[in-house]
Amino acid sequence: MALPYLEAVLCFMILMYIFETYLDIRQHGALKLPTLPKPLVGVISDEKFKCSRDYSLDKSYFHFVHEAVTILMDTTILYYKVLPWFWKRSAELVTKVGLNAENEIIHTLAFLAGFMVWSQIIDLPFSLYSTFVIEARHGFNKQTIWLFIRDMVKGILLSMILGPPIVAAIIYIVQIGGPYLAIYLWGFMFVLALLMMTIYPIVIAPLFNKFTPLPEGVLREKIEKLAASLKFPLKKLFVVDGSTRSSHSNAYMYGFFKNKRIVLYDTLIQQCSNEDEIVSVIAHELGHWKLNHTVYSFIAVQLLMFLQFGGYTLVRNSKDLFESFGFEDQPIIIGLIIFQHTIIPLQQLLSFCLNLVSRAFEFQADAFAKNLGYAPQLRAALVKLQEENLSAMNTDPWYSAYHYSHPPLVERLQALEDPDSKKED
Repeated sequence: MALPYLEAVLCFMILMYIFETYLDIRQHGALKLPTLPKPLVGVISDEKFKCSRDYSLDKSYFHFVHEAVTILMDTTILYYKVLPWFWKRSAELVTKVGLNAENEIIHTLAFLAGFMVWSQIIDLPFSLYSTFVIEARHGFNKQTIWLFIRDMVKGILLSMILGPPIVAAIIYIVQIGGPYLAIYLWGFMFVLALLMMTIYPIVIAPLFNKFTPLPEGVLREKIEKLAASLKFPLKKLFVVDGSTRSSHSNAYMYGFFKNKRIVLYDTLIQQCSNEDEIVSVIAHELGHWKLNHTVYSFIAVQLLMFLQFGGYTLVRNSKDLFESFGFEDQPIIIGLIIFQHTIIPLQQLLSFCLNLVSRAFEFQADAFAKNLGYAPQLRAALVKLQEENLSAMNTDPWYSAYHYSHPPLVERLQALEDPDSKKED
């Protein structure tokens, strides 16, 4: 008698949905509060608070609908054995076009292609509504429908170019891996991660956005001076045209070893009132680099990935597991999909732990900028970005603890003002 793996997975999924919906309800209640948190009274304007409240509530209502549809679709697909049915239909399609369905790589690519088409069809209405209704209603969307379609087509083409060799490599590794499968899989994904971190900002990101050197001037001089004082090996300083798609703002850095680059969103430059506020944001980002946060996060992710592959090797040959989900054979890609479903509770727990670490890192990076003398400018920048991005002003503590990788604004401002709290290590 096959063990009830499917029933257990469905139970986990539904319980997680109930728990996360409870947190969403708590957060929705916090978003409906008519007044600002006391520490933000007089800091955030009433007009911006009202706009933020309306925007956050719109996104919250949309989230309830999206999550309800998602759990309904996912549970239906698993309960009614849609995956094994689709696996068989993809084999028939491969045969009809004259290819060998016995070749697992070809069969898997056909299956994933159909799955990608299905996902695009299901996700498209939500993406359109989010972009052209919610984001547009609150003044954030800058995309035209043609730019949206062009980005979507580019994403599909990239998936068609990059996906097949990656999938083929994974299947081949599993087929030959033997007792060292977890090590081989992890090694491949480690190299792939390094490769993508290298080519994404240089090759892929420019397909969607325009990157131009930050013009000569006071801002460039101050950033270069700050980088030099910290011995940060800054090679290039870019501005990206994020305003072509959204009014949201950001800044980030990338690159290995002595080839570091900093990218500023043009919206960040537009929203901050002076150069020192922008430099304070860069000081925060440089704090992440100086304190090795990126390295620690990368190591943690790689360790978790290795543990997941180790778990996969223990169950990949379980006939009962595949039969429970309606499969007569044991396709490699299906084994990976099933395994990801079976570890949902563990994944959520690990995600929560990573968020705890991420929030600690954010406090440390703020403290780093504060120790450089940028506390007033960083406070002003954080408030300005919170206002301009219409981020939630009121947050439920349970919801933020579970979901947020960054501390709420109130906590960050208090840490910057308190000389004895949240000091960097």
